Amino acid sequence: MSHPSDAVEQGQVTWVADRPPDAEVADGSGGWRARWPEWIGYVAAAFSLVYGALGLFWALGGSGFPFGTGDPELMAEPDFAFKVSLLAKTTPEVAGPVIAVLGLTGAVAGTLMARRWGARGPAPSAQWLLPTFGGVLAFGLTVVIQDFRPLIVVAYAPVLAIGKLFGGFAEADWSDLFLVPRLNLLVLLLAGVAWALTAVAYRRAVTGACVSCGRRDHLDSHLLQRLGRPATWVAFSVPLVYCLTRWAWALGFSLGIDPAFYQEGKEDGLWLAGAGLATFGLFGAILTLGLIQRWGEVFPRWMIGLAGKRVPPMLAVVPASLVAVLVTAAGFMYIRIVISRGVTAASWPMELPETLWVVWGAALFTAAMAYHQRRRAACDRCLEGSAEIS
Repeated sequence: MSHPSDAVEQGQVTWVADRPPDAEVADGSGGWRARWPEWIGYVAAAFSLVYGALGLFWALGGSGFPFGTGDPELMAEPDFAFKVSLLAKTTPEVAGPVIAVLGLTGAVAGTLMARRWGARGPAPSAQWLLPTFGGVLAFGLTVVIQDFRPLIVVAYAPVLAIGKLFGGFAEADWSDLFLVPRLNLLVLLLAGVAWALTAVAYRRAVTGACVSCGRRDHLDSHLLQRLGRPATWVAFSVPLVYCLTRWAWALGFSLGIDPAFYQEGKEDGLWLAGAGLATFGLFGAILTLGLIQRWGEVFPRWMIGLAGKRVPPMLAVVPASLVAVLVTAAGFMYIRIVISRGVTAASWPMELPETLWVVWGAALFTAAMAYHQRRRAACDRCLEGSAEIS
C-alpha cells in the first residue's frame, strides 16, 4: 500500500464505506476553523505584540497595571495575596520590562512558527526550540500566573444571571464580578491556549504529522483510548466532593467552620450562591459522562428538534478543555494555600476539596482528548480515517 500523499498525486484515492459507523467525515470545505493550524500562530504573535506594548507602557509609568500592586482585589488583603497569586508583589517598574521583552520575543516566535520557519530549512534547532518556547509560555499563562478568579468569572456569570432573572442577588452587580484584573487573567489564560495550539501545529509540521489532524502513519497508539473511560469517571467523581460541601452549607451543616463566619455567610446568601454553583458543577459532571456515552455522540430522543442528530465533537471538546484549564489553574492555587498555612478542622471544607481540582482538570482534559480522537473527522488532507488507497 502506498502512502496517501502519493495516491493523491496519482489520482488513486478510493473512498470506501467500510469505515466505522460512528466516524465523522470532513467535508473538505477548508473553513477557517478547520484551517486553525495556519492562522493560530499569527493570533498568538499579535497578542504577544499588543501585550508587550502594554508592558512597555506600564514600565514607563502608564496607568492600568493589572498585577500585584495594581490589583486592588489582592491588595485588600496583602498578607493573603501572595498565597493566592505568585504575582502579588509585582510592580510595573519590574514586570513592565519583562512583559515587553516576552511580548516582543513572542511576536517573533509566533510569526516564525506560523510560517513554519526551520521545518525544512537549515535550522534544525528551531524544530525543538520554538515549540518549547511556545509550550513554556502556554504553561506560564494558563497555570503559573493564574489563580481562581478566571474560574469565578466563568462559573458565577450564569449563577448571577439566573439569580437576577428570578429576583435574587439584588445587591450583586455585574461590575462586582467583571473586575479588570480578573478579566485580564482570563484573557491571558485564553492567550496561553492559543500558544499551546501554536506549538502543537508547529510540531506537527516539523515531525511529519498531518498539520490538520495530527495523524502519523507510523504512530498508532491506543493509550489515550485506554485512558479515556477511567479518566472520564475520575472527572465525574472529583467535583462531587466540592459539590457535597457546598450543598451541606446551604442545608445548614457548617462542617466545622467558624460559627460566626458561617452565620455571616448565611445572612449574606453566600452559601446559597455556593449551592447554585455546586448544582452547575453536578450538571457539568453529568455532561462529562457524555464523553463515553452514546448520548454524547447522538442527541437523545427527548431533545426535540435535535433527536437523532450527531453531536458536533467540538461542542463537547471545547468546553471540557476550557474547564480543565480553569480548574487546574485554580487547583494549583489552593495547593499553594494549603502548603503555606496548612489545614485545620475549621478550614478543610473551604480549601481541601479544591486541591483535588488538579486531578479533575488532568482527568477531564484526558477524557476530552480521547473523545476528540475517537470522533475526529476523516482528514481530507492526509486521507487518514476513512480512505483506502488502491
